[in-house]
Amino acid sequence: MKKLTFQQAAPFIALVAVAVAALFVPSLPNFTDEAGAYSAADITWILVATALVFLMTPGLAFFYGGMVHRKNVISTMIKSVVATGVVSILWVFVGYSLCFGESIGGFIGNPTTHLFFKGINSGAPWSLAPTIPITLFALFQLMFAIITPGLVVGAVAERIKFTSYILFIALFSLLVYAPIAHWTWHPEGFLFKMGALDFAGGTVVHISAGCAALAGALVLKRRQAHVEQKEIPPANLPYVLIGTGLLWFGWFGFNAGSAVGAGPLAVSAFATTNTAAAAAGLSWMFFDVLRGKKPSVLGFCIGAVVGLVAITPAAGFVAIPQSIFVGVIAAIVSNIAVYYKSKSKLDDTLDVFPCHGIGGMVGMLLTGIFATKTVNSAGADGLFYGNATFFFTQVKALGIVVAYSFVVSYGIFKFINFILPLRVSSEEEIIGLDATQHNEKYVQGTLLVENNGILKESAIAE
Repeated sequence: MKKLTFQQAAPFIALVAVAVAALFVPSLPNFTDEAGAYSAADITWILVATALVFLMTPGLAFFYGGMVHRKNVISTMIKSVVATGVVSILWVFVGYSLCFGESIGGFIGNPTTHLFFKGINSGAPWSLAPTIPITLFALFQLMFAIITPGLVVGAVAERIKFTSYILFIALFSLLVYAPIAHWTWHPEGFLFKMGALDFAGGTVVHISAGCAALAGALVLKRRQAHVEQKEIPPANLPYVLIGTGLLWFGWFGFNAGSAVGAGPLAVSAFATTNTAAAAAGLSWMFFDVLRGKKPSVLGFCIGAVVGLVAITPAAGFVAIPQSIFVGVIAAIVSNIAVYYKSKSKLDDTLDVFPCHGIGGMVGMLLTGIFATKTVNSAGADGLFYGNATFFFTQVKALGIVVAYSFVVSYGIFKFINFILPLRVSSEEEIIGLDATQHNEKYVQGTLLVENNGILKESAIAE
């Protein structure tokens, strides 16, 4: 038996320490509705929306897992899914407090406000979601925090150590996601007070993850296959289709749930979400045809996801017809960005920065153009309706989030690489991370093999 190192034992020790500390948190009764403030319809919808957003994480795992090499399918999928464990515990421990606790100067929440969910059960509802219990609001927001570091996986796939990525999830959640969420969604956050609008996570989720993906790709450097310009065929296109379907389905909770109620705004956000995704999927596929390619499954799926990304900040602020334009433009811009990235030495394995990072940026800017108070009176009129000031507010917010998320994420990757190896060895990269990191193999399907005149099924594994 190999000698256990402190680096190997540290995650388990940290988990046990948190579990023991949780024993000493006093139990409180569940919330009551003596004042009759809560709406059963709103509670029901946000419960459903929370489950829908959770479904996006395994959907993302299928989406990414289907696009990598067969020898890295499992390792890629688990890096997205394991965020459900890491972020859930961090969220209850201190994450929610950092995002939505008592504001410290508009930059971060007081970590002691709801440490270990203290006061969550019996506390007053969140100020911007007065018709649902704060516990439910906290759980809904948890699902956003889970999927964000999972998005980064696609940029660093096929070469990052599993344990190193676990540490990245924790540090990114605390140092990047939490501050940006507080700035953007807390009423005392400085971007919120500046007037920046992000309905469901264009900056908080997609720009932050996209910039972290760029930072990770730069720190990890290129895969050997990328250096040698080897074409890596997707492991399983049906996985990509399944993942796209789950993401699209879950995104209705992501965007329409961000209305934090079962009302007209949720219906409008639901409609703009579907419309933009449909328009972007077609736009990507047809734009490929203009460039001399054939219409592809992969193209439509990637385009649809880009459309979902772009409409996320705008979903509750723009009208349904304009969401078509948002989807079409976002897909074209990201498609061009992917093309130029492919000509560079940047090894963003699954194009996370061109799709999520730039897609989120396009969405934020188009929110600044097409937002209208006709759809959401709590929002603003955009440049298209004569309000240039709001557009430039969106530009400023975008620049701040891009700079912060990239610089801090780059520092996180560098720090991790300093204390433990960030990248697998060349030999492990050749063998594949499924076998070397997890001692497991992905079985793609079956092959009919003739044996004494009888066709029998034989598993294909690589």
